[in-house]
Amino acid sequence: MPPRPLSVAGAALLVVALGAVAPSGAHAVPSADDVVEVCRFSDDRLDEISGITYSQRHDNVLYLHNDSSGGPRIYAVDATTCDVIATLTVAGIEARDLEAIGSGRDAKGRPVLWLGDLGDNLDSWPEVRLHRVREPKRLRDRTLTPRTYRVTYPDRPHNAEALLADPDSSRVWVVTKQAASGTIYALPRGADRDQVTVLEPVGEAGAFVTDGSVSPDGSRFALRDYVDAEVRLGLPPGRDPQTVYLPLQLQGEALTWTADGSALLVAGERDDRLLQVPVAPAPPAVTGAETAPPSDAAASTPLPSGQSLSSAGPEQQQQLATRGDGGWVVPGVAALLVAAALGVIGVAEWRRRR
Repeated sequence: MPPRPLSVAGAALLVVALGAVAPSGAHAVPSADDVVEVCRFSDDRLDEISGITYSQRHDNVLYLHNDSSGGPRIYAVDATTCDVIATLTVAGIEARDLEAIGSGRDAKGRPVLWLGDLGDNLDSWPEVRLHRVREPKRLRDRTLTPRTYRVTYPDRPHNAEALLADPDSSRVWVVTKQAASGTIYALPRGADRDQVTVLEPVGEAGAFVTDGSVSPDGSRFALRDYVDAEVRLGLPPGRDPQTVYLPLQLQGEALTWTADGSALLVAGERDDRLLQVPVAPAPPAVTGAETAPPSDAAASTPLPSGQSLSSAGPEQQQQLATRGDGGWVVPGVAALLVAAALGVIGVAEWRRRR
C-alpha cells in the first residue's frame, strides 16, 4: 500500500505520473455504460479494503480483508449487496501488513484461501508470510487455524501486494510492487513450513502492481495497478497480455474475477464501491486445460538467482513471460515522478509511525 497520509497534491502527482506509465496496445477506456457499480460497502469495518477474492464453495460470496490496521480477519461478503455475512479470524498470526488474498486448493483438492502478509513499504523485512486456511463449508463467525509458510526473495527484501492462487491446485505466486517493473515469484513445490523458503522468480510484471487474481477456470490471470489491469492467458508467467483500463480510484488495491470469468471486480481503500469491469472473452480455442502449463515444473521455471528476465537465454525467455505489444513502457520521467512522489509519502508515513 502507499502510505495513508496522501495529500491532494501528492495524489495528483501520482495519478499524472502513473498515467504516463502507459501500456502499449491498450484497450479503450471503459465507458460509463461498461463499468457497473454492483453495490456499496456500508459496514464501517471495511474501511481499508486491500484484498478480495471469489469463493469456490459459496455462490455470490466474496472474501475481503483490510490493510495493516485491520487485524487477522477475513470478511465473507455478499457479492450482490456488499453486506458482511461472516467474520473469519485467523488464529495465531501477526497480521503485520496483510495485502492480498486468493482462492486455491490444498493437496486433497479442498478449497482454501491464501492470505498474504506481504507488505514491506521500506523493503526491509528478512521474511514475509503466506497463510493458508480451509474455506469454511458453513459461513458464520468463527476462528480458522492457518498453515503458515515463511518466505523470502533470492536477492533482497521487496514490497508486494499481489498474490495469485491456482483455483485447481496448491500452486501460489507472489508479485512484487516496484517502480519500473515487478517480478512474479512462485512458492516452490514441497515448501517446508519449519524453515524459510526462497521464492523462485518465473517472470516479470508491470509497475506498481497492487493486486492480482487467477480466473475461476484457471485460463487466465489479471494484475492491477492504480490505473488499469493487465490480463494474461494461462497461469503465471502467462502470455499475450492485454490491458483493461479501470475506473479511477484514489487507492485501488483490490481485484478479483466474477464467478463466470467475464469481468473483473475492483475495490480499494477510501472507496466504498464494488465496481465490475468487463473483460474481452478469451480466444475461443483457449480453455483452462489448454492454457495450463504441461507440468508444474514448466509453470514455475525459475530464473537463476540474481538473473533478470531480459538477460535470460532465448529458450528460457520463451518458457517465461512474453510481454509482446501489450507490455509496459515506462518513460524515465514518469518513473522518476512516481518514485519521488512515493518517496515523499513514505518518509511522511515513517515519521507518523515513530
